[in-house]
Amino acid sequence: MSTQEASTQNLTLVQAVRDGLKSEMERDDDVLVIGEDVGENGGVFRATEGLIEEFGEDRVIDTPLAESGIVGTAIGMAAYGLRPVPEIQFSGFMYPAFDQIVSHAARLRTRSRGQFTCPMVVRAPYGGGIRAPEHHAESKEAIYVHEAGLKVVIPSTPYDTKGLLAASIRDPDPVIFLEPKLIYRAFREDVPEEPYTVELGEAAVRREGSDVSVFTWGAMTRPTIAAAESVAGDGIECEVVDMRTLSPMDREAIVESFKKTGRAVIVHEAPKTGGLAGEITATINEEALYYQEAPIERVTGFDVPYPLYALEDYYLPEDTRIEDAIREAVGA
Repeated sequence: MSTQEASTQNLTLVQAVRDGLKSEMERDDDVLVIGEDVGENGGVFRATEGLIEEFGEDRVIDTPLAESGIVGTAIGMAAYGLRPVPEIQFSGFMYPAFDQIVSHAARLRTRSRGQFTCPMVVRAPYGGGIRAPEHHAESKEAIYVHEAGLKVVIPSTPYDTKGLLAASIRDPDPVIFLEPKLIYRAFREDVPEEPYTVELGEAAVRREGSDVSVFTWGAMTRPTIAAAESVAGDGIECEVVDMRTLSPMDREAIVESFKKTGRAVIVHEAPKTGGLAGEITATINEEALYYQEAPIERVTGFDVPYPLYALEDYYLPEDTRIEDAIREAVGA
């Protein structure tokens, strides 16, 4: 039976996370979940709710508040042959585990000359918009993209969430799976009940257009599409490309879209300096410069510590800022 013909469930993004974990745990006994409050409490956002009742304490393991220990333990499990999925409660809490991730998980295959791999998925809610303090709201995906040996995945829809999570769990190498918590429960989408995968490293065109390419990912996909629909009323047709996987990055999709439009806007909520908008811009300059009709615009967070509640809405890219950048790119 094809995916299109399969029975579906109408899920939120966070429910798709749980469904993806459940499907892979049913499919493969080596898959297990480990982290703070993932068992009895079902996770701080309830992404693992009910899994301990279904799979038991040997496969859904509550841990102390020790991120380095959680990831270090998961690396040992992966080297042994299991497929652990450690959860870090917020991506801003991953820093204590950064040494484990970049010094060991990312290097295990190279260090052992291929004798060992690290089939591990580090899950973490990331991004702002929920009125949480700084370490609960940061977008530091570029840090992990910079590290060779890691894959970095950020879904934007429930369908993609389940499929990308399954593909990440089945991958032989470590994956950083960042979940945009702003849209955990923002909308629902039909998701197949049966297991399936969405291939890592492939972007998705969310809206076809011919005037300007807009590249984005995660929670910024929805306001970007909204902005594209708004400027369409003025005759500006935007092509919206959801990157989905930031490492490996789908450079072919970037170049193909840009060659069609000759203009680009890049939207992400991470700070501008050192953000991945710069990498996408460089890719265009290297591979499609002669197609460029106007300067590339960036709509990003600011180069400041993540603000408290009063300024959060101003910090995050929203429809109006994105629309302004689109109009600037097309000279409207």
